[in-house]
Order: sequence, then C-alpha cells, then structure tokens
Amino acid sequence: MVNEGIDRVFITETEVQETVARLGREISDYYRGQENLNLMVVGLLRGSFVFMADLIRHIELPLTVDFMTVSSYGDETVSSGNVKVVMDLDESVEGKDVLMVEDIIDTGNTFNKVLGLIAYRKPRSLKICSFLSKPSRRKVDVPIDFCGREIPDEFVCGYGLDFAQKYRNLPYVGILQRADQ
Repeated sequence: MVNEGIDRVFITETEVQETVARLGREISDYYRGQENLNLMVVGLLRGSFVFMADLIRHIELPLTVDFMTVSSYGDETVSSGNVKVVMDLDESVEGKDVLMVEDIIDTGNTFNKVLGLIAYRKPRSLKICSFLSKPSRRKVDVPIDFCGREIPDEFVCGYGLDFAQKYRNLPYVGILQRADQ
C-alpha cells in the first residue's frame, strides 16, 4: 500500500492545492507588469517536480521551465551537507528573471549552494519559492520570497517529497513513521 510507513496526514490534499493556488497568485501579482519580463522557473529535481507542475499552472504569465538535479540526502532523513550537482540547467539564466522552486528548505545548505551557482550566472533577478520551510533546522539563511508553509521539525513525505525515493506520489504531505514506533 502506498500509505504504508506514513504515521499521519500532516497537510491534506485540499490544503496542498489551496497553498499552491495562493503561491501562484502571489507570484503572478509580483511579476505582473514588470517591463521586459523573461520569467524562467527552475525546479530542483526530484522533489520539486510535483509542486512545480501544479504551481506553473497557477502562474498567469508567460514563462519557461528548466530543471537542475542536486543531491544532499541520499537515503537518509537528514541532509549530509555534501551537495553535488548531478544535472545542470539546459538554458542560460543570464539576463532572465529566475524563480527557483524547491519542495522544502530545511538546513538551507543545499539551496544556498544552488543559489550561489545561479547568482554567479548573472540572472536579471533571482527569487525563491518553496512549498515548505523548516526554520527550526536552518543553518544557512535562505531568503524565501514565496513560502507555502512553515512546518516544525518533522520528517515529511508525499506531494513530491520522498524517503528513499518512496512516497512522492501521495497527494498529501504525511509524517513518516519513526523506526522506534
């Protein structure tokens, strides 16, 4: 069963969709009317793909999409702090209005490294959208411009978020059962 290993539902499917729609409106309102807008939405794979697919359908502006793959968790529940770029962008970000999309910002280590790499490539602007944020775990300050929800220090799965590549297909966000339960 797909729900096996989930202790409880943390964010319902309805709440997920309401949050994504709100973020889409906020992003559209922010960028609407900007002169010479060249919006490029960049997702970090694999976690962001479900969220990003839903999010771009709520952004009411012309945009392009690209992806990067970075890794810092492996099959663990805690970020290792070792970040590697597995797949880089296909398109240049130079002169573009880049919106980085992430499923969750935890310690900030991974995302901070990616932001530095993108900023070095000279986008016109660089903004961040994260579905979830865990401020209690933050080690590096990451300026989240569009945040879906702040959550406590729980290991969450579903809606693109995984544990050992499982649970991404859940339509809600659940709390993973701990091994000591």
